[in-house]
Amino acid sequence: IWDHVYKAVTDPTVTTKDGQRYIEIDKDGQIERLVIDGLITRAPCAGRATACWKAHREEDPGAPLVIKDSWQDMTHDEGEFLREATDKGVVNVARYYYHATVQVHGEVDTRGGLDSMTTGDYQLEISSAASLPSSKRSRSASRNTLQTRVYRRVILRDYGRPIYEASTRPAFLAALEGCISGHESLHRAGILHRDIPINNLMINEDEKNPSWPAFLIDLDLAIRDGASKTDKSKGTRAFMAIGALMGEQHSFMHDLESFFWVIFWICIHYEGPSKGIVVSRLTGWNYMDAEELACLKTGVVVVHEGDFFRYMDTYFTAYYQPLIPWVNRLRQAVFPNGLRWVKEDRELYARMKAILRGAQEDPDM
Repeated sequence: IWDHVYKAVTDPTVTTKDGQRYIEIDKDGQIERLVIDGLITRAPCAGRATACWKAHREEDPGAPLVIKDSWQDMTHDEGEFLREATDKGVVNVARYYYHATVQVHGEVDTRGGLDSMTTGDYQLEISSAASLPSSKRSRSASRNTLQTRVYRRVILRDYGRPIYEASTRPAFLAALEGCISGHESLHRAGILHRDIPINNLMINEDEKNPSWPAFLIDLDLAIRDGASKTDKSKGTRAFMAIGALMGEQHSFMHDLESFFWVIFWICIHYEGPSKGIVVSRLTGWNYMDAEELACLKTGVVVVHEGDFFRYMDTYFTAYYQPLIPWVNRLRQAVFPNGLRWVKEDRELYARMKAILRGAQEDPDM
């Protein structure tokens, strides 16, 4: 369903010379040239008129960078969160390299990019049937909202592929464990991610790539832990926790539940690495009312164990059938006694990671 092709923004900050595209940035008082290798053609950073390029420093082609250009709320600066996380030594979260508000002819770009969405040599292709668009996030943007946004550029030191492209089941499980560790590390640094869909969990299986083996991306919705009670929960709807869908103040516990929905979704929608399928029974999760989806999800997990096993037997693809007992153990951890959590429990991080490590060692994997 996602075979649309989007034209990249015509960007006056990108220079073409001798068949090579590059941008120049002022980093610590020094001008650096970043050579663009190409547009990232999957959707891990798509949304909000976003374009992501793989790039490298002109003098260091072996160290990949990711350039993320997007329209962001003027009151929220993803780059500052990423810089803070990197400075604090957060692990398994995409590391900061540079960020800035894009200026065109010396002025902050607040509308120009939106006028040129129909031209450009690069294309952003979203092709995975089971991969959710960021437009399915619970918050939506009207034309009026977009006019209040600014065009920001964030450059990251980690490049990978979405977790559903993992080459083996153990590699997938290890990456999921690594991303949970990244979330825990970020939370210890005082930052709550709040958006855990399949496209924000990355894996790096290239031994020559110095990026994290597994890591989280996209701090667009991140807030400081304990931020204003008036800031309602947000996220990508199909992966949001039941309580978050019901309007509860967001907790790290909601994000941990989202990791459960990530593995649940992938086991149903993927027949192998990158082999996404459409499952009509769950298509409505993308569109239905938040409270209706919360009730539906409750009916999936707050059930007799035998019913949950029958559900998995019916809908998990053959490739992911060996994960059935381990997904049930995750369900028991996230929903103790078949109920939603009442009290925050930081030990849930360790219990979920222990289950995933056990699954990696299962000979049936």
